[in-house]
Amino acid sequence: MKLTVYYENPHWVGIAETREAGKVRAARYVFGSEPSDPEVLEFVLSGQLSALAERMTVEVAAKSSMPERRINPKRLQRLAAEESRSRGAGTYAEQAIKLQMEERKLEKRAANREQREEQKARKFMLARQKAKAKHRGH
Repeated sequence: MKLTVYYENPHWVGIAETREAGKVRAARYVFGSEPSDPEVLEFVLSGQLSALAERMTVEVAAKSSMPERRINPKRLQRLAAEESRSRGAGTYAEQAIKLQMEERKLEKRAANREQREEQKARKFMLARQKAKAKHRGH
């Protein structure tokens, strides 16, 4: 069984997929907001994933892209990385996160600039006050 979690505007969705004897069964589960790793683990361990698997009733014949024999772990890791890159499951999510980060960065830059200017003005005023205080005594 394979669970793929990806962002489908405006929700996070999980696709559970099983392959048995050349047939593929799949079911879709909507998480809502972005699930954290512990939430996904709880989803898998609590039995919700097995309940989702029971709802998979339609089977589709699929051509197996994976060979039946044992695969070298390094090759398996490469294949998994390639699949995650090619599937594009996280592309919308990555774009949304990147846009969010850019917005936060711009907001932070503006706030820091404003704070620097206020600090500079405050230093200038203190220097002026100090200079006036020096000249008052004479």
